[in-house]
This record gives sequence, C-alpha cells and structure tokens, in this order.
Amino acid sequence: MTLSPSRGGLVRPLFVLTILSSAFLLFLVQPMVARMALPRLGGAPAVWNSAMLVYQALLLGGYAYAHWLGRLEPRLQGRVHLGVLLLAALWLPIGLGAMQPGPKALPALWVPWLLVLSIGPLFFAVSAQSPLLQRWFSLSRRGQDPYALYAASNLGSFVGLLAYPLLVEPTMALVGQRLLWSSGYILVGLLVALCAATLPRDRPLQAASPVTSPPPGRRRVAHWILLAFVPSGLMLATSTYITTDIVAMPLLWVIPLGLYLLSFTIAFAQDRTAADIQTRIAPIAILLFGGILVGGMPGLPYLGAIMALALLFLVSVSLHTGLYRLRPAPDRLTGFYLAMAFGGALGGVFSALVAPLLFDWTYEYPILILAAGVLTPHAYLLAPLRWLWATDPARRRILVLAVAAIMIVAVFIMLGNAGTTDSPSSLQQVVLLVIVAVGVLTIGTPVAFGIALFGALVAFGGYQAIAISLEPLARTRSYFGVYTVHGSATERQLAHGTTVHGTQLRGSPARERTPTAYYVPGSGVGQAMQALPTLYGPGARVGVVGLGTGTLACYARPGQHWQFYEIDPAIVRIARDTGQFSFLSRCLPDPTIVLGDARLSLAGAKEASLDLLALDAFSSDSVPMHLLTREAFASYARVLSPRGVLLVHISNRFLDLEPVVAAAAKAGGWQAVTLFYMPSKPVRDAATMSQWIALSRDPATIRLLQARGRGWLPARGRSGFVPWTDGYSTILPLVKGL
Repeated sequence: MTLSPSRGGLVRPLFVLTILSSAFLLFLVQPMVARMALPRLGGAPAVWNSAMLVYQALLLGGYAYAHWLGRLEPRLQGRVHLGVLLLAALWLPIGLGAMQPGPKALPALWVPWLLVLSIGPLFFAVSAQSPLLQRWFSLSRRGQDPYALYAASNLGSFVGLLAYPLLVEPTMALVGQRLLWSSGYILVGLLVALCAATLPRDRPLQAASPVTSPPPGRRRVAHWILLAFVPSGLMLATSTYITTDIVAMPLLWVIPLGLYLLSFTIAFAQDRTAADIQTRIAPIAILLFGGILVGGMPGLPYLGAIMALALLFLVSVSLHTGLYRLRPAPDRLTGFYLAMAFGGALGGVFSALVAPLLFDWTYEYPILILAAGVLTPHAYLLAPLRWLWATDPARRRILVLAVAAIMIVAVFIMLGNAGTTDSPSSLQQVVLLVIVAVGVLTIGTPVAFGIALFGALVAFGGYQAIAISLEPLARTRSYFGVYTVHGSATERQLAHGTTVHGTQLRGSPARERTPTAYYVPGSGVGQAMQALPTLYGPGARVGVVGLGTGTLACYARPGQHWQFYEIDPAIVRIARDTGQFSFLSRCLPDPTIVLGDARLSLAGAKEASLDLLALDAFSSDSVPMHLLTREAFASYARVLSPRGVLLVHISNRFLDLEPVVAAAAKAGGWQAVTLFYMPSKPVRDAATMSQWIALSRDPATIRLLQARGRGWLPARGRSGFVPWTDGYSTILPLVKGL
C-alpha cells in the first residue's frame, strides 16, 4: 500500500503524530517500570543506576539499529521494522518478569538482566522510531527538512514525562497503566505501518537510499558528541545540585528533565527566532547565574532553584542549537542522531555514576557549567571587540594571557579576604564586579571567556566548597547524596544537603548521650522508647529503619535487643567508624546493623521478632513510597509481635503524610495515634519540631502509650483517600498548599 499523491498533504501530519506518539510511550514507560520494580527490588541506588544504564543502552541500541536499517532499500526498511515491532509485541502486556533475585544476587548485574528480559524488546523497538521515521520522511517527501520532526519527538517526550506523575499515576493502578501502554503500543504500530506505506516503491534496490553527501570528519562527530554530552550531564547534575544544596522538593526531578526535552523542541524548530535569541543571551546567563549558584543561595532557596532551572534551559537550547547548526544532510541523519545518543548516554553516565565516585560534592555541576561556557555558540557582544580580537591570533593570545592573569589575581584576593562574615567585603565586591566585566567583554572568544568563567565559579563561592573538601572527614558522598559534618564546640550536626539528619551535643559524656533533634524525650519516638520497659519488660526487641547519626541508640537499656536497618554504607561509617559522632560508641557499642533496603531486609526477618519498629526514612523530604504501602504494612505486622508498636516519622516540609499512614492503618486493622511535637522556647537540647505516628493492632497498647505520655491524638485520615498499594500510589494530593 502507498499513499496516493492526492493524499500527500497528509504525510507530514502522519509522521508528526507517529513520532510524537512514539516519544510519548518511551517516556511514559520509564517511570512506570520503575514503579513496578520498586516493591520487588527496593530503593537501593544500584537499582536506579542500573535501570538508567539499561534505558540509555537500549536507546543507543535503537539509534544504532535505525542507522543500520537506513542502508536497506526503503520498502525493505519498512518490512523489517514492522517485523521488529511485531516480534516485540510478544512481550505485551508490558510488565516485569516473574523471576526473583536470590539472597546473594548483585543488583548491578541482576537488575539490568531483569529489565532487558522484561521490557528490552519493546523499549528497543520504540526508541528507534524517531531517527528512523525522520529518515523515512526525507525519502517520502524529498526537499522537506526532516529535522523539524525532532521537535515533535521531544514534545511527545515532554508530554509523556509530565503525564505520568500528573495524570496516569494518580488515576490508575499499575494494571490499568500496563493496559494503557500496551494499547498505545498497538496504536503506534498501526501508525508506523501507515508511514511505511508512504515509502517510494519505484526506486531500484541499489539506489534506494542514496548517500551522496560527504561523510563527517572525526572532529565534527566529536563535536556532536560533546554538544550532546554537556546538556545531558547538566540535566542530571542540576537535579542533584538543586535537591542537595537548595531544596529537596518532591517531583523536582521532573522539571529539569522536562526543560531538557523542551530545549530540543526550540532548538530544532523551523522558526529560528526563539533559539537564536536564547543562544545569544546564554553566555551572559552562564557567567552570572553559574557563579552565583556555585556560591550557594541558602537564604533564597526557591530563587536559587529557579535560577538553576533557567540556566539549564538556556544552556540546553544553546548547545542543542549548536547541534542543529552542525546537522548533516538528511542522508546522514541517522548517524547524526547516533552520535547525539552516544553523547547523551555519556553525559548521564558521568553525572549519575562517575561523579559520585570521583567527587565528594556536586563538582560535576560547575565542571559542566564551565564546559557549556566554552562550547556554547559565541557572538561578540560589542562590535569593536570583534574588530580588535577576531582577526588577529596574536591579539587573541594576548587577550587570553591577560584574562588569565586578572583571574589569578582576583581569586587570590577573594581567598585572602575570605573572612568571618557571610557578606562580601567592599574589596571583594569590587573584585566580583571586575570578574563579571571581564567575562562580558570576552564573550565571542571561547577560550578567554572560559578562563573568565572559571574565575567567576571559583571566586563567587567555589573556593568555599573546595575548602570544605580539604577538611578531613568533613564531607562524604554516596549514591544517596552529599553528607556534610559541621558544628562548633557545643554541638555537631550531620546534614544531607539542606536537611539536618542528626545533632549531637558536645562538652561532656552526659551531653553526648542526650537524644536531640527529632528524637528528644518529648517527641513521639522519645515517649515510646521510654515506655518500652512498661510495655514489654526488660527484654524489649527494637528495630529502627534509618540509622542517621545513631541518636536513638541512647534510649537502649541493658537486656534489650536493638537492630538498625540502613541502606547507605556511608551513613554507617559516619555514625560508627569515623568518630565524628559517639551516640553508638557511648550508648550501644556493638550495634546490629543490617545493610540494604529495609523492606527487603524485613521480608526475610522472623515472624514476631520485634516489639517496636521505628521507620525514620522520611526526614530528608524524599519519600520511599514502597515503605508506606498496604503490602509494606502487612510485612511490618508480620515482623512485629501481636502487641507490637510501629512508629512512623512523617515530618516533612512539603508533604502531609498523615493521610497515607492513617489509610494504611485503617485498611490493616491498626490503631493509630499521632504526636506533633513543638519545642519550647528557648530551645533546649537542639530539639526540632517533629511528627510521629504510633500504630498497633492491640488497642490496649495504644491506650497505655497515651496514658504514659502526653499529646497523643487520633491520626487524621482524609475522606476519599485511597490507601497506597504496590500497584497504586501518588503524592500529588499530599503536597502542602495544593
């Protein structure tokens, strides 16, 4: 079948719809499969990093397949790809395989194997369609630019990305999501068949897909890869930087990825006005925003987040515009997209896997900002400078040396005047203005601008990050985040980005054994811990999910058995091995610590082996949703004794988690009471506001806890709120202020 000439006007809308729909499915499946995997695989970082690598590898494989397929005769390309789509359809409806990991299985190896076997063929087939269909369009409609269709592809990706957390996840259980995606796959397959019908039939086999343009050189391909590498890496680095050093708001990861996808839509659009304007202002934004953001904005977190997102968008549009300007002829299209996919994959690997191993802070963020400043297309801001420097290599060398000398002097002045006050001195303010002026004047000369930008990144606050890194044990980084230990002669704190994870008083052994922060005696967990001898006698069995600095260990009494569940080995080292905190060494010198995801660890624990289980995994404003489902609470009920108590810490700056726990309690037959603790004035023992919910299947135990303590009230549910399950959960109704 071939579309008739009279219907030729329908060809472009058909290709746009097909490419948009394919991209929509591709970005809908990623968070969907992650939700499917969460209860089974837990929240270990190896799970998410391995899944990301699988997605990137399959995407790269799909682009390579599309590049190879372009060598075949057009009609044969259509038949082969439709055959691949039909073969992949054997994996419908989409879902994870039934196999389970063994007790000694390595997630870094087992998770990719599970994902490849479960969704690999489907993801591979759909991922190939953006470059492949653009190639088909260039064959079907000669003389029309196929690159504009890439804008439709990324628009579909953007819509799919937003549709999952905003529409699909809140309204559908996983069963319905699987059917929705599978139906979409069938529809896309039919659209691809219609696109294949537009391919020319009257061309000889050997001349079906002629490649007549000269091949790109190695430098050009390397340039493509770099231009794709930096925005991809910066997108992930921005997410890490914002949630680590600015604000750990739920769903914030969606915004950087969405802006990254939108940048392609602008950069590859037929109307070049928006792309050209943003490319021209990008160097100024990189110079100003980059320096300020690296210095941090602790007093204005939301403004800092907005600036970081704006910078990411401008950089992405600028560098992707550079890609568009360097695009080859349509007959080299698939190779171009293959290089882009390779660069994007490298950027993701650098920011998600390599950077946490190499750096103790989010140094990948300023490194990528610096790379963006050098790579972004430059235009001279002032015409006289173009005349002065553009045509004379000797003058450009003098400019580079002069800028380097100015930046060295400026940085030394900033370091020498790094005083005790938070605000910069008058001399420092003058130096910062000089750096900005030099940076603006060098726009148009990438090397000189890069040197000026490096000076700005260091002088505006980068030196402070370097100074902390030089302090022994002051900062530790793992796949879960950046941990900083700081304090004074009277107290020491552990912070995860902007969130305090523990505080210890200093000065005497008694002060060091004092529970602080969310765990003071008046808090919900403090009252429950003090009630242990009354509730369960001298041999109470206690489990704690989330070690932190080990503060809760100071409630332990002789004869009790305590066990901690901690997912991050870095936290264990800080709390137990480095000597920075002494809660464990002074109160529980030989603790039992189980490493790994708590839900998976508890699934293997003995029945009725605990009297009290405290869940303290939510204080960083990032919610491990698989720990709050009905299935998770059923696991807790199995591990707890019939009179056991479950304590859930729900303090959160952005989410109201009380309806989640209350709904799970009602569904599971638990009695639930909550205690909102507000420290008195003046604050003693570094007390922090906190909210804990206590649950038990024995009403008498809850009544006894209420009688011994004070402030316990029935947990408040929410009318119409559906309990979370492994197949359904959403945080949108819980966002405070909505």
